This record gives sequence, structure tokens and C-alpha cells, in this order.
Amino acid sequence: MGTQSMNAAFLAILLDPTAQRPLYRQLYDKLRLAILTGELAGGTRLPSTRVLARNLGISRATVMIAFEQLLYEGYIYGAVGSGTYVKHVLPDELLQSSSAKNKLPTIRDATRDNVRENAAGESLPGTLSLRGKIIAETQVAPVASRQEFAEQQAFRPGLPALNEFPFKLWGQLAMRRWRHATGDMFGYGDPVGYRPLRNEIAAYLQAARGVKCREEQVIIVAGSQQAINLAAQLLIDPGDKVWVEEPCYLGARGALLSSGAQLVPIKVDAEGLQVSYGIKLYPQARLAYVTPSHQYPLGTTMSLARRLALLQWAERTGSWILEDDYDGEYRYAGKPLASLQGLDKGEHVIYIGTFSKVLFPALRLGYLIVPPQLVDAFSAARAAADRHSNTIDQLVLTDFMVQEHFARHVRRMRALYEERQHTLVEHAKRLLGDILTVDTAEAGMHLIGTLAPGINDRYASERAAAHGVVCTPISKYYLGQPDLSAFVLGYAAFNTQEILQGVEQLAIALDEIAQSD
Repeated sequence: MGTQSMNAAFLAILLDPTAQRPLYRQLYDKLRLAILTGELAGGTRLPSTRVLARNLGISRATVMIAFEQLLYEGYIYGAVGSGTYVKHVLPDELLQSSSAKNKLPTIRDATRDNVRENAAGESLPGTLSLRGKIIAETQVAPVASRQEFAEQQAFRPGLPALNEFPFKLWGQLAMRRWRHATGDMFGYGDPVGYRPLRNEIAAYLQAARGVKCREEQVIIVAGSQQAINLAAQLLIDPGDKVWVEEPCYLGARGALLSSGAQLVPIKVDAEGLQVSYGIKLYPQARLAYVTPSHQYPLGTTMSLARRLALLQWAERTGSWILEDDYDGEYRYAGKPLASLQGLDKGEHVIYIGTFSKVLFPALRLGYLIVPPQLVDAFSAARAAADRHSNTIDQLVLTDFMVQEHFARHVRRMRALYEERQHTLVEHAKRLLGDILTVDTAEAGMHLIGTLAPGINDRYASERAAAHGVVCTPISKYYLGQPDLSAFVLGYAAFNTQEILQGVEQLAIALDEIAQSD
């Protein structure tokens, strides 16, 4: 689109300040429509927020909120030092339904986007493969600033209580291994993992999570993200339809998209994934990705009826189920629930676990429990990925589990996290009033804080960040239009004083929004 025609498209935008719909939402709707209809074609450079605000007679903040919404939903992207552009592969192409005009992105669909332009605007061959372009444009985690990573501010989700981990003990175990080092510790290891560790994991899962497995079915990986990637590579062909929870863990979404899957978002309610809706919409989906023990991010638990319905669907259609049990150890009401895999009689469930949440994220160790018929394939894929996981870390973790330090640590953290959850809820009720409702949950390491009607969670997240508080907007986890404006609030990593300070600063930020309205 030429500069003159592009300017005409923006000048044609009419906003109604008297309408109930906020101005930023009106602008977002009009820009999104222009992108979907092709009036703003892929690759079009958008005016700066300052210029567009001046042309439309609105505040720059209003334009920035609309742009941010389009950015997070995948309609536009920013190039450092260059500007903001319309994407070639649009999110609506990821949301195909049986009656939709748009189609989901596959590797094949990205062909037209596999070009770039030089300074003169001439088309040049793409520098990435088709799969590479999808991977490069896929977000696998909420974006965190360097400051957030360095300071680990409240209420960043996904972090365990690192200052409560017995690092001195861990170091002693490591030093003992180094003092008695043998040559085989420094050669190539078994691609599927250190056998004694796999034995310990199998025994632990059988006792604590109701998983049915033998050591041969355990495959050690570099965390749950690699586990999902391996499963996607082996089980998904470009164009295959995959059920995902709506909202959904971004890491799973990214891995599945990069495999060429067509994602089918299935709403989650109080009983978990709405299996009957998935069957009605796409009964022949190749795979379903679920977090049944503690849905991420909403926190619901899949009911037994839904679990059985999901297993029956998989057995009837020959489909696969990826069960991500990322924090199943942390249940505060009764015992941890048995796994979905433990109910599976047809061997259609691939179970995923990680040590990132129960120990520490820098320990890049997780595991897959795969059906017997898939062991050879997953073993080969694991070897192709990065040969094998760190041998020393596996040895130390084995000792940590054999000597029962692991079980003791989990029990201690379960009690601590329950206490910290209670602290967050009490301070939120006292200081945040009706503007943010935070209720207790039966499990997990984070809570959902629901914002009062009319407050946009992305904008509120920005205001909270300005006061040093990390409040991840739940809308980031939706493929479609969010039906909830809320925060994902991690609490496990923060002590009483840090939680109180975080709530106090969040109260200030939300009060500013309320007063500006």
C-alpha cells in the first residue's frame, strides 16, 4: 500500500467519543477490520502512535493501548528502529472453525510471507525457512523485561520459592559426586536419561500421581517445553487440527504452532475442557493438549466425567492427549489428584512433568512418560534434539530423590505456598476492595485476580509495572476474544513482606486508573 492510500485509510477512521465502547476499543476494532479485509495489507508500515493520535484528535495513550492489543494478538509487529508493521500471517488464520472464512496457519500457508524487503522496497528471498518464520513470530511466554528477570518482582508467575531451596545440601551432593567422579560421567550419556533417575521418577509418579509406568517409559528432557516440542514434532503433521484449552499455556501453543498444527481453542469452564464442544467442532482432531490437574492459567480442575469423556474420545478416534502436569504436587485441599494418564486404558496419553516448579527453573530437567509403542520414536527424537541432558545434574537429582530430600522439600513447600496464598488473598481483600477480586484456590502457585468491569487488563498491567509490580494479563493466553479481564498473580516466590508491598503498589496503580475514569 502506498503512503497516500495508507493515509487515506487512517483518515477514514471515525471514532465516537459519546459511545459506550471506549475509544481505544473503537480504534482497535477499525484497525483489525482494515487488516482482515486487506485494506491494510501485510507488510504495511503503520503511522507512529504520536502521528495517528494527532490525526484522530485523541490521546496518544489511547492509540498505544489499541496498538498493544493488536500487537499481543498478532496482527502487527514492531521492528526496532524501523516502525510498526501489519503481519503477513494473521492470528485469525489460527482460529479456523468449520464455518469460518479464515484458516489456521500452517507451514504451507506461510509461503507468501517468506520474503523481506530491502531499503528500496524490493522483495528479497526470505532468510528463514517457512517453519522458521512461524517459530520466530510465535510467543512462548509472556514478555518479561530484563529488570523483571533480575529482580523477580511480585507477582511474576511460575517461580518457586528459590530462597527456600536447600542449595547448601544440593551443593554437598554435587561435591560428593565430583569427589568420586568416574570416567563415564564425562562421556556421552544415554539419550533417554540416567537409568537410576528414571527408576526414581517412575516410582515417585506411581506413588504420588497415580501414573502407570515402568522405567523404560520415562524419557528425561530439558524441561516441559522440550517435552511438548518433541511430542509436537513426532505426532503432528502440518495442517493437523489440535485441541488446546482456551485460555492456553503459551509454551504449548508455540510448540504446536511451530509444528504446523491448526489450533482449535476449546473453552474451559468450572469442570475443565469442554470435551463435548470439541467433539462437536472437530471430532477428528489429531491431539488434545490439556492441564487437567490445575488448568493453566485459570486454575480449574478437570472433573472425572470430563477426564473419562476425553479418554473415550481419544480411544475412539485414535487421537493423542498431552497431559501437562506442571505443578500437580501443590494441592492444598486433600491429596494431589491422580493423573489422567493413570486412567488411560488405551495408552493414548503422553504425560509431561518438570522439576522447574518443584525445585528450581535453572535445573533444566523434566520428563515424558510415553506409551510403550512410542518409546523408540521418542528416544530417537530425544537423541536428535541435543543428544542427552546434563549428566552431573541427573546424578545429583538422583541422590536428592533417593535420600528422600525431594519428598521432604515438596511437603515443606506445599505448606509454605498455602500460607503465602492465604497472605495474598487477605491483603488483597483489605487493600484492593472491589477493583480486584482475588479468591483462594485449591491448588497451584498462582491466583487469578479479576478486575472490575470496564478495566482493561493489559492497560492495568502497564500501570502496575510502572509501580514495580508484575501482573500478567490473562488476555495474553487467549487465542480468541478474551471473556475475562484479570491478572495471573504468582505468589509462591514471595515472602509476606514482598506480598504486602506488592499489593500496596498494585492498589496505588489501580486507584490511579479508577480516578482517571
